[in-house]
Amino acid sequence: MTPPASAAPTEARLLEMVFPDHTNHLGTLFGGQALAWMDKAAFIAASRYARLTVVTARSEQVDFTLPIRQGQLVETVARVVAVGRTSMQVEVELIAEDLLSGERETCTRGRFVMIALDSRGRPAQVAPLPGD
Repeated sequence: MTPPASAAPTEARLLEMVFPDHTNHLGTLFGGQALAWMDKAAFIAASRYARLTVVTARSEQVDFTLPIRQGQLVETVARVVAVGRTSMQVEVELIAEDLLSGERETCTRGRFVMIALDSRGRPAQVAPLPGD
């Protein structure tokens, strides 16, 4: 079912393979690389929702609960979960998938605050989430 054209998407999904240049000496994903993928997905979700330029204001509590290993597929899922006057809170999770077994595990979660900007680079008003 396709949402109505007026409904703004609140989610973004990205896929990445964990290659050797993404890993540390233990063969697991660098934390900085994970944060970069999460910030990128948060940026896309917030941009699609607001249909304005957005920037990252902050990242909040990022929990690295399980390692992500070289050779795994990583799905980054970002969802706009709250909207202020000019800000959007975006929850992001990293889900690692073993390509051979299909086993999937959520490994990392965090929240990012994104700010919408107008054409002059000043904070711009964002429409409330549907139902708020």
